[in-house]
Amino acid sequence: IDVSAARANGSTCAQVIIPHEVFLTLGLVSLLENVLVVWAIVRNRNLHSPMYCFICCLAISDMLVSASNVLETLVMLLTEHALLAFRPRLLQHLDDVIDILICSSVLSSLSFLCAIAADRYITIFYALRYHSIVTAQRAAVVIASIWTVSAVSSTLFILYHTDVAVIVCLVAFFCFTLAFTAALYLRMFLLAHVHSRRAPLSRKSRRQATSVKGAVTLSILLGVFVACWGPFFLHLVLILACPASPRCACFFGHFQLFLVLIILNSLIDPVIYAYRSRELRRTLKELVLHTCYFPVSAR
Repeated sequence: IDVSAARANGSTCAQVIIPHEVFLTLGLVSLLENVLVVWAIVRNRNLHSPMYCFICCLAISDMLVSASNVLETLVMLLTEHALLAFRPRLLQHLDDVIDILICSSVLSSLSFLCAIAADRYITIFYALRYHSIVTAQRAAVVIASIWTVSAVSSTLFILYHTDVAVIVCLVAFFCFTLAFTAALYLRMFLLAHVHSRRAPLSRKSRRQATSVKGAVTLSILLGVFVACWGPFFLHLVLILACPASPRCACFFGHFQLFLVLIILNSLIDPVIYAYRSRELRRTLKELVLHTCYFPVSAR
């Protein structure tokens, strides 16, 4: 990491500059991890429940971030080394497409986190009616709606990114998601606390305890998302609140570090999936072992 001094609005601030190779490496590793997660969920029929379908979509959202980062970094490296030349207009269009993919990723990720929180809530509080409420058809409609709205919204956001209303909408959606999921998780964990004081556990209580475990997994995902994306959204808030302030200008100098955190979110999520789900972990091991050893044994 190169930390250089940059004068901004009359004050000297440290500007963090991260090599392109770091972005490229993190992007490739994250892309590989999320491809494996999607592949594992698709192959294992035991992972075809609505919750795992939402998790699969989360992995696809992370893939969008990783793929966009890899593409952008490769273009920058090739351009800097004079191996590839783009017309300014074409380069601007490519930059817009990458920004749309990243914006779609964050909108869809927040939406799928809400969907998973709602799924866990229904599992706990409407256990007997869960399969009649959360059907495969309804889950498919929710998934299609989230992707469609995310794609359309992100396109509009990037086209009008200089408008203050766009930044306000993004920050407001981020805060709404946090409030919505926090409210659901709070009630679920309060129920878990009540059940933890009961002994022995009934069958219904054991089922609810299992659902609460799933809620814990998603709360970890949400916490990691907030930790990794929070500085970026704070960056957006400061753009509106104090664009000319020297202190804010110093914060803006860490923008590349915020981008690294965003990529790390995509890299950490698959580790959380595998760590918290024994079935998914087993399927991932089978895929990796089959990929590594099957070609050798076939010879």
